[in-house]
Amino acid sequence: QVQLVESGGGSVQAGGSLRLSCAGASYISRSYRVAWFRQGPGKEREEVAAMNIGDGTIYYADSVKGRFTMSRDNAKNTYHLQMSSLKSEDTAIYYCAAQLYPYGGGWSIVSAYNYWGQGTQVTVSS
Repeated sequence: QVQLVESGGGSVQAGGSLRLSCAGASYISRSYRVAWFRQGPGKEREEVAAMNIGDGTIYYADSVKGRFTMSRDNAKNTYHLQMSSLKSEDTAIYYCAAQLYPYGGGWSIVSAYNYWGQGTQVTVSS
């Protein structure tokens, strides 16, 4: 079973930065895609960024493009989300997820992901 553990959340003022990490078991490399989602208070879970493990293609939601950067550390089976220029609307619980197989609906479909971490809280104050 794939296990994902997020870390790095916290409280920051608007305009600040945070770096989230998602540590996976060694066999996470067998997954098709790893993604970051978030769920703000009273909101649906929404996509943030995703990376295809095979070719390294990265996708970003329009709301974070240019501010967030997803990367990976292959040696540590860890995925990072560097968040800069944070806004109050970025406040949410951030989840890491792994998709085992390609899904025709695209990278942003919550139901396409097979494994989820427990989430890490990010709070941005204005």
